[in-house]
Amino acid sequence: MAHGDITHIDIPVSDIDRAKDFYGRLFGWQIAAPPGFEDYPMWQAPNKISGGGLAPRDETFTQPRSYVEVDSIDAVLEQVVAAGGTVSMPKQQISETSWWAAVTDPDGNDIGLYEGVTEMP
Repeated sequence: MAHGDITHIDIPVSDIDRAKDFYGRLFGWQIAAPPGFEDYPMWQAPNKISGGGLAPRDETFTQPRSYVEVDSIDAVLEQVVAAGGTVSMPKQQISETSWWAAVTDPDGNDIGLYEGVTEMP
């Protein structure tokens, strides 16, 4: 994906099995946890383009979060702060070739950042 594309959407859930059943029935999403990511089942819409994850809900993650592909998380985090936003989750590694972070815009919206490629077996 190109810099600026929406890569996926995480939905915070408190009961993964209940959420899998709910979204599968409601929208026909295919939901499965890839090996190595058992606590993070991924959903894919019928169009085979849209997708995301069912992520554990906690006090800092209560609303769905869209992730934007970026060429460099480090560069974007600097730009966010300079533009009046805040870093809500610093850069973290997903795999050897992928990272994520989260930022909050000046209006309080939570946006995820994604860099790299996460290979799924």
